[in-house]
Amino acid sequence: MFNWFGLFSKAPEEAKWNPETFIESQQPTSPEAPSHNRVDVGKTNNEETAEMKLRGGGGGGTCCGICAVGIRVFGPSKAAARMEGSKTFSKDFMQRHQIPTAEFGNFSDYEAARRYLDSVSHNVVIKADGLAGGKGVIMPTTKEEAHQALKEMMVDHQFGKAGNEVVIEECLEGDELSILTFSDGYTIRSLPPAQDHKRIFDGDQGPNTGGMGCYAPTRIAPKEVVEEIDRTIIQPSVDGMRKDGFPFVGILFTGLMMTKNGPKVLEYNVRGGDPETQTLLPLLSKDTDLAQIMVACADHWLDGVSLTIEPKFSTTVIAVAGGYPNAYAKGKAITLAPEAAGTLIFHAGTTLSGNELQTAGGRVIASTATASTLEEAVAKSYEGIKTISFEDMFYRKDIAHRAFRQTADTSLTYAQAGVSIDAGNELVNKIKSSVGRTKRPGTDAVIGGFGGLFSLAAANSTYHPHSPTLIGAIDGVGTKLKIAHSVGIHDTVGIDLVAMNVNDLVVQGAEPLFFLDCYSCGHLDVATAAAFVTGVAEGCVQAGCALIGGETAEMPGLFIDDSYDAVGAAVGAINTTGEHARAILPHTDNMRAGDVLLALGSSGPHSNGYSLVRKIVERAGLSFSDPAPFSMPGLEDGVSVGRALLTPTRIYVKSILSALNAHGTAIKGLAHITGGGLVENIPRMLPSTLTAQVDVSTWPQPSVFSWLQRAGNVSSAEMARAFNCGVGMIIAVDPASEAAVRQTFEAAGETVHRVGELRVRDASEEGCVLSGLESWA
Repeated sequence: MFNWFGLFSKAPEEAKWNPETFIESQQPTSPEAPSHNRVDVGKTNNEETAEMKLRGGGGGGTCCGICAVGIRVFGPSKAAARMEGSKTFSKDFMQRHQIPTAEFGNFSDYEAARRYLDSVSHNVVIKADGLAGGKGVIMPTTKEEAHQALKEMMVDHQFGKAGNEVVIEECLEGDELSILTFSDGYTIRSLPPAQDHKRIFDGDQGPNTGGMGCYAPTRIAPKEVVEEIDRTIIQPSVDGMRKDGFPFVGILFTGLMMTKNGPKVLEYNVRGGDPETQTLLPLLSKDTDLAQIMVACADHWLDGVSLTIEPKFSTTVIAVAGGYPNAYAKGKAITLAPEAAGTLIFHAGTTLSGNELQTAGGRVIASTATASTLEEAVAKSYEGIKTISFEDMFYRKDIAHRAFRQTADTSLTYAQAGVSIDAGNELVNKIKSSVGRTKRPGTDAVIGGFGGLFSLAAANSTYHPHSPTLIGAIDGVGTKLKIAHSVGIHDTVGIDLVAMNVNDLVVQGAEPLFFLDCYSCGHLDVATAAAFVTGVAEGCVQAGCALIGGETAEMPGLFIDDSYDAVGAAVGAINTTGEHARAILPHTDNMRAGDVLLALGSSGPHSNGYSLVRKIVERAGLSFSDPAPFSMPGLEDGVSVGRALLTPTRIYVKSILSALNAHGTAIKGLAHITGGGLVENIPRMLPSTLTAQVDVSTWPQPSVFSWLQRAGNVSSAEMARAFNCGVGMIIAVDPASEAAVRQTFEAAGETVHRVGELRVRDASEEGCVLSGLESWA
């Protein structure tokens, strides 16, 4: 257990931990000695240190006595210590300050507690009000077990006076989380979220313990979630203690349950938890001065110090005495081999008997390791625990199993991220008849293609018979905007808005003519809107079209905070009659089995699949400001996750128009790979008699897609349905012209891959059949 008291007499800027400073705890030696804490403070030979002896128990009130003699203290006052020392006090505090927690009742009367227990239908947790050595929390699985636990606690006094009053609360479901937070009574600085393993046996089985191991940071709470917890739980808790007259100084441990309704507080501790502290402190950067942080907390200037966390993972494994958490033997000889490289060994229940190290407690000793990945940190911590040996030694073999279970057992899909491609297809089918009613001369009002067609020549007899056919497209950027909002980069998504529209035009052979956009927000931030429109203009330049108008819609109440959405529409034209006429693509009547499929490289995920992307980033425990664990073409290594994922969609207009002008009917069809990925978009350019046989091993999977697949445990089939996977445009080409077409695209700066061919489609086949998916595994 870490219970920190910092004693410093130097100025704050010089303060460092002094190993000669010490605290000695003693019980009163005579009946006349006072039962409460008494602090004796004197000078040692070193004028910069103090000698302190605590007479009586080392509990609450010590800080007050130390402060009274002018020594800085990093630790809670006696009043603040009640947040841990009394479960009923802390639950009443949460209720008073509207801190989210489980439904509960506090009871000092056994019969009243029994009646309450009978009245509730949900599972319960029963907690002794006072401290019970980490064993005063009972989680019964039946009503009978609950009544038995209540009797043992309140009638049989299993935990002594600690069980005179109890809390009976709703048993919350979800993943537990521990947040350790430095506080000076006003400012808070939280460490990364950690996850303890309370049960004695693997698989979270058996009775509760003081903790069998821990890892951090967790994959269930990325930085954005921790920031929300800071804002809605921890800061209100610190503010509430100050307003109630006992400002909290020290490190506050907040135990949370991540429920489906959001995080809820399980408990507070007024100290660094064990094993969370051993796990978290090694993550402090080398330039973070822990002593200075403690002084800043004691002197109430925490907002003036730097606290930086290394971008690593940390794991702790605890070895316990045989029989723990029940009766166990002490005095067992401990053998320590040389420490494994990169590990730290923490002693707890150990003692020296002569020259022999022996066990002296239930939780005896721990091994902690840090590494760049959680898997490596876990492996190293187990290497460390294997250097320790004593009779009946026991430790769990599955520390961090919940993190790995999430990765191994839950393979993310686009639908799980909140987007259903099937639902989108169903909507198109349901509205086709309604849209068809709008048919008029010039268009048949058929939807489902990349863009809508309108023939001016057929629209009105007064128009010139060689008037072009107009093609319109409309699209948005999607949830990629949430990343832009998170990192404050807004011009790249403006390019995306144009790209998603003009690429849909050019696959039908049309030249984009003009573009319009609608920017909708709750509150108009001029700088943000200007950056976005600057990006739209850049996209229009790349596509060779004009930005001729737009709409800015400010709608308070519809959009939250400074968020915004944008929709764009592009109109293009193709000359289908007269001189230089060109047929609208695709040329399905001319497609044959054996036609070659070429692919143009993408710049990244473009603007599709970002609901799944954000889910994967969250699962990986990353924030958008962290360094990207993947590379992106054109960006230097070390850019943030957000900046890398905001790489704009590649605009293919000029290279495709150049190829169409040069090769005419040799290019039979194009497919823009957007929502639905390869398997949904390639069939849109094909007749029902042909299928596209695509070998995905013919191009290298870009780093960003490899990372997304690995971090999200996304199947290769789902990857091909959610993302472009490195190719943003597929082209069906006459085999005789393959080399010439390829050369034209490469001369225009495109990366070209031969990825497959068309073949006759069997009745049971899909319009796109993928092979080589194992190359993505």
